[in-house]
Amino acid sequence: MAYTVLSGGGTTAGDDPLQTAVWRLRSRACWVDAAALLEPDTPAASLQRAVLLVERCLYTEEGWAEAEDALRTAEALARSDDERGAAACERGQLAYAATLLGVRDRADEALAALGRAAALIEPDGPGRALLDFRRGLFAENVARSPQSALAAYRRAHTAATAHGDALLLSFTWRHLAGLALRDGELVQARHGFGESLRISEELGYLVGTAPALASLADAEEEPLATRLRVEAGRLFRLLGGVPTWLAPRLASVTP
Repeated sequence: MAYTVLSGGGTTAGDDPLQTAVWRLRSRACWVDAAALLEPDTPAASLQRAVLLVERCLYTEEGWAEAEDALRTAEALARSDDERGAAACERGQLAYAATLLGVRDRADEALAALGRAAALIEPDGPGRALLDFRRGLFAENVARSPQSALAAYRRAHTAATAHGDALLLSFTWRHLAGLALRDGELVQARHGFGESLRISEELGYLVGTAPALASLADAEEEPLATRLRVEAGRLFRLLGGVPTWLAPRLASVTP
């Protein structure tokens, strides 16, 4: 296929009309419509479908059963270690999302699945960057270990740069900046949040642009901070209140 893989199976426009359509729908929070375009009859297609539906859970807190079904299909079709590792990485992400959002405590399952993925994915393979990023998420938000998270995010950032994974870079920039902000490193935080926003806008990843705007606002002074939050709120409403976890941070923003 003539397209560049982004984190978890998303794509740039490339030359493939199907992947162009999937990417455009995904970036506009239309995960179910994007998944419907894919026939889960190959390991690659089944995994990409699972990626979309797992991401939907994290952003909407809905669709858990559909994501589980898609994951089981991807796991059943996986043949190589890379394919099994990628499916395990998605299994870990789904369990992490359920834990983070308070749906059900699946922390042990998430940790086990991410560990299984680490054993299957080559250390220098393209899937390692995403795995390291997700291990960072778990370390920061479930294990409450910012130092472990920082190390994982840095590994993911370096690998994403090496493999040209622009979407993942937008995520790693934002989370590295979040840790910098926590430590009072405002200049570093602003730079990271700004890079995350720039990449999201360049990719047309609308569903990730509102969180990037809101994060940058946390590191800026007034009146710029308010302007950024207003813009984040506009995009948040445009996408129907997605991601749901952004709502409390935008509650005081008026259109």
